[in-house]
Amino acid sequence: MVDQKGQVKKYDEKKGSKMEENNNININPKKEITPHERLKDILEWVYCIIIAIVVAILIKYFIGIPTTVEMTSMYPTLEQSDKLILNRIGRTFKKMPKRGDIITFEAPSNKANKKLDMDNPIAIYDSEPQGLWNKFVYYVLEINKVSYIKRVIAFPGEHVVIKDGIVYIDDKPYDEPYLEDGVKTTSTILTDFVVPENCVFAMGDNRAGSKDCREFGCIPFEKIESKVWIRFFPFNKFGKVK
Repeated sequence: MVDQKGQVKKYDEKKGSKMEENNNININPKKEITPHERLKDILEWVYCIIIAIVVAILIKYFIGIPTTVEMTSMYPTLEQSDKLILNRIGRTFKKMPKRGDIITFEAPSNKANKKLDMDNPIAIYDSEPQGLWNKFVYYVLEINKVSYIKRVIAFPGEHVVIKDGIVYIDDKPYDEPYLEDGVKTTSTILTDFVVPENCVFAMGDNRAGSKDCREFGCIPFEKIESKVWIRFFPFNKFGKVK
């Protein structure tokens, strides 16, 4: 029953009396966010962003990273604008690449061949960044870092001879089916040498248009960054790169 004041009257069966209940609905106003709560929300977002950045950096350095081919030194296997995924797990676990693998490595110093020791032809790296922060920016964030992409040809202790357009490893002609017909390998600097310890000898598939170990020397293992794993663009060439 409703009285004139807009109240609902209920009958209490136990007490035999009437109870009154206000018929008006009170709507609670929205709770205001305090400065402390707002700051807490901002900090939570900041923490999430920092964690995401750290995870991305760890994946990039230890697992893999996408990249784009910029030069033609690996033609016809790789072409300019090909998009690749690089596998860095080998570097993480210090696993030696296999013969024929396509790798990326830190570019040696400019004009390194002028200082090359022909009896121990190791590429020169004399522009190392100084200071912890500079090393982090260069080696981890890879800002202003230049890398080359080449194919592994020979390993430590192997005798390499380049003559008559052919590569010989330990006096045996090295078969290179990935080269275009008629391509010949020539060199004016390194022509007869033994690959130094803890190094690899690598060249581009486009022999006439590749700046590689023939010019600047063999690459130390610690300078190898990754192995080319998958080409994901163009889509008609999607798959593992060999």
